[in-house]
Amino acid sequence: MTTWQPIPPVHPEPGRPGSRTPSGLFPSGLPTRPTWREPHPVTGAGVASGGALAAAWLALFGLLGRDVPGYAWWTVLAGGLAWLAALALVRLGDRGVATGVAIVTAGGWSVAAAVVAVRWATVGDWPLW
Repeated sequence: MTTWQPIPPVHPEPGRPGSRTPSGLFPSGLPTRPTWREPHPVTGAGVASGGALAAAWLALFGLLGRDVPGYAWWTVLAGGLAWLAALALVRLGDRGVATGVAIVTAGGWSVAAAVVAVRWATVGDWPLW
């Protein structure tokens, strides 16, 4: 009396005539490697929303300054607070929003530095002290 048993899948041996190594494009039945997924993936919408929020934040703080030194110092303060928020978002929240905040904050600091440099070049006196 014979009993029926499942036949294991036959996988050709490499180097054997008529066999080829599977490319991995199609499932072969072999055990696959584990797939690790990012818990908070970076998305374009997250980066855009973080950038828009950071731009509004820097604009509101920049408007508090009545002259070039005031604008520059308020922008430095707002950027520092925004980067602290971005660090918290990287650790605990959405990394896409944190990326947008960091990129726009760096751009805002660059604009403030350019304004200070132009003022310094035209007047000849360092405007921040």
